[in-house]
Amino acid sequence: MRFYLIDQIETWEAKRSIKARKITSSQEEYWDSIGSKLVMPEPLILEAFCQAGAWLIFISTASHQRAALLSIGSVEFQGSVQPSDVLELEVNLTAMGDEVAAISGRALVAQQTVMEVKEVLLALTEASQLEDPQETTRMQHLLTRRGA
Repeated sequence: MRFYLIDQIETWEAKRSIKARKITSSQEEYWDSIGSKLVMPEPLILEAFCQAGAWLIFISTASHQRAALLSIGSVEFQGSVQPSDVLELEVNLTAMGDEVAAISGRALVAQQTVMEVKEVLLALTEASQLEDPQETTRMQHLLTRRGA
C-alpha cells in the first residue's frame, strides 16, 4: 500500500517551487490525541512536505528522477493540524545537483504557519528504481489535474 500525503498540486515552477495540499479527515488512522484534541503527528507533517518536494523533483526532471530524504537542517513546529484542516505545503528548491537537492519552506493551515523547514537534503535517483514510472506519471496527472 502506498502512503500518499498529497491530495493536490496547486502550482509549480520547475526547478524552483511547488505548492501542494493535503485535506485531512478524521477517518484517517494516523491521529494522535493530545487531551481531547486530535492532531496530526508532527513527523507526518514533515513527511507531507518532503513528498511535495519529491513531486517537485519529479516534475522538474521530466519524470526521470525521484527524491528520498537524506537529512534535515532544521524544523520548527509552530502549530497543529487537526481533522478537516487543509494542510498547505510551500516548498522551494534551493539547490540541485546530479545526486542531491536541497529544499526549504513551510506548512500552513488557514494561512498560519504550522511548520517551517530549512535545508532538507534529498538524494536523487532514477525514478524507475523507486516505482513504476508509468504509475508515478499517472499519479502526477491525478494530482495536478493537468499533467506536466
